[in-house]
Amino acid sequence: MLSKLPLAVLIVASVVSIARATDCARERAAMVDTIRAYARSGPPVSERVLQAMGEVERRRLIPQQTSCAEAHADRPLPIGRGQTISQPYIVALMTELAAVKPDDVVLEIGTGSGYQAAVLARLARKVCTVEIVAPLGAQAAAALKAQGYDNVEVRIGDGYRGFPECGPFDAIVITAAIGHVPQPLVDQLKIGGHLVVPLGPVTMVQQLSVIEKTAPDKTIARSVIPVRFVPFTGPQGGK
Repeated sequence: MLSKLPLAVLIVASVVSIARATDCARERAAMVDTIRAYARSGPPVSERVLQAMGEVERRRLIPQQTSCAEAHADRPLPIGRGQTISQPYIVALMTELAAVKPDDVVLEIGTGSGYQAAVLARLARKVCTVEIVAPLGAQAAAALKAQGYDNVEVRIGDGYRGFPECGPFDAIVITAAIGHVPQPLVDQLKIGGHLVVPLGPVTMVQQLSVIEKTAPDKTIARSVIPVRFVPFTGPQGGK
């Protein structure tokens, strides 16, 4: 059935629709420029990671209604259930520190909105992600599927135990603060792999740390920058 609206109205509506569609693209580009500026004066972020950041539609992975400007501002945002989505620079930096390669299988602990998983999925062959808050996990799984991230598998459960059926993993990213490195996750990390984690007391500032597994029973840790994350949720979170 043909629209009875005047042609001029249809043209204006189309222009507005196109403008709205491109607004987020401009905001994503501006977000990437901000991350690039931070990386010049702090820990570096590669162009490969920056490209992935520019491709992921962050607004579509935030449960609350937000504008393009709000969704792509370089700051954390609430996603409900007492959880937050990290600021884009931290997402980019954690991705960089994970040193993800195209054929890698990556584990993420703390799916949240699915944004970090989506960025990792742009760089890896497969991403397995675990979320303990069931409504958030279900929402993230639906959002990721709707955007075509078929290489992401979401599990609802306790991330402390990892996702052994999906591993072993070339890289692991933990998106919540914890006072120690969970041994089950170290066990599921391949030799030569990197585990990225906000490490330290959950009530204080943590250190964003990289744990490299150099042998079956040996790891090397280094601190990168101070950060503040929500606490790891689970029976042994924060201990």
